Amino acid sequence: MLTPDEIAEINLLCQFNLANSQEGLKIHQHDAEAATVAAAERLFTQGLITRQDGGYLTSLGLDAAEHSQALLTILRAEPA
Repeated sequence: MLTPDEIAEINLLCQFNLANSQEGLKIHQHDAEAATVAAAERLFTQGLITRQDGGYLTSLGLDAAEHSQALLTILRAEPA
């Protein structure tokens, strides 16, 4: 089972645009949900993003985002 923290982290990774590595995210602490702010801090600590408030994906973060987004694509696909 995924924890709520893991779900928030995966949701955040899925927001990165994989087609443009120069496009990052900025998490505004006063506007974003507390779970999203905390997820960004954890991803930063784990070395997946470059800043506590978002930034860019690291190479490890890019791998994680690619896998996260691929999984969602598979799960959301219409049955054949």
